[in-house]
Amino acid sequence: MPVRFGSIIKEHEAVRNHAGMFDISHMGKFVFQGKNVVDQLQRLVPSDFSRLQPGESQYSVLLNENGGIIDDIIFYYQGTNNNGDQGGVLIVNAATTTKDRTWILKYIGTSKIEFQDISQDKVLIAIQGPKATGILQKFVSVDLNSIKAFGHLGASIFNQPAFLARTGYTGEDGFEVMINPEAGVELWQKLLSVGVVPCGLGARDILRLEASMALYGQDINDSTTPFEAGLGWLIHLDTKGDFIGREVLEQQKSQGITHKLVGLQMQGRSIARHGYPVLSSGEVVGKITSGNISLTLGYPVALAYLPKDIAQVGQQLEVEIRSKYYPAVVVKKPFYRSTSRLTS
Repeated sequence: MPVRFGSIIKEHEAVRNHAGMFDISHMGKFVFQGKNVVDQLQRLVPSDFSRLQPGESQYSVLLNENGGIIDDIIFYYQGTNNNGDQGGVLIVNAATTTKDRTWILKYIGTSKIEFQDISQDKVLIAIQGPKATGILQKFVSVDLNSIKAFGHLGASIFNQPAFLARTGYTGEDGFEVMINPEAGVELWQKLLSVGVVPCGLGARDILRLEASMALYGQDINDSTTPFEAGLGWLIHLDTKGDFIGREVLEQQKSQGITHKLVGLQMQGRSIARHGYPVLSSGEVVGKITSGNISLTLGYPVALAYLPKDIAQVGQQLEVEIRSKYYPAVVVKKPFYRSTSRLTS
């Protein structure tokens, strides 16, 4: 996936106002089949997958014993077949595919679940933007408007089986399509011919930052917990049993956290980049995890971990940029919320 195909600004605008597409075939793709898929995966995440109905999905995180985030994932529950076997698809980050596969198999390797890593076998294309659904509909026989946000189903595209999910990483409505490579190339070319703009990593990073979607390896990692990362809504302590990292999360819920991920708005045109120090009253209190200019809003925004006592909306801070200090203020996340994106 290139940084850009043309202009990052034009690619960004296409997704926010019309439709853009991303070749995200590098993402890890795991398929599960067996009698107790959900029960086995429940041990690895803080979210309650048992609440999912067939055709629904859940964004969640794989946790280590310290409650740290191994990776952020989406689990797509496909239901139970006539043999009583449950099916599901798990999409993981490209850079952590090997680590995730090893971790998962460590815990489900002896549970009589069929596990397939199809990361190299399937193309994954994300079509995102307010016009994305209507455009993709031209190539799919099923009614895409019947699929809710985070819904998914199997369909046919160019007489080839495809997996379609109403998910994405841009803050806009749209679909992610998993299909074989030959049909994927044809779909890409067809979408290109009807005006869908190919987009790269540059636009994708600004889009997800505006929507305050975490980037693994920068905003979340093995040493940050979901509570600290502002992902407490993924933790279902009251409705599920034991899982890896539960004890740490229970302690954080009862005692509170010491720091958390917040949104910052720069008070000027200077951009706060990853790793830049954040100061309060002249003392370094944190570092920027992600930062860029918001092309939608017209000013720089950033994410940073700060001590809880100063991680309050309206808090005045400074960011050190090349030995100079620039004012910033803590603001509510997300920075941008689409009016066209489905929420349920």
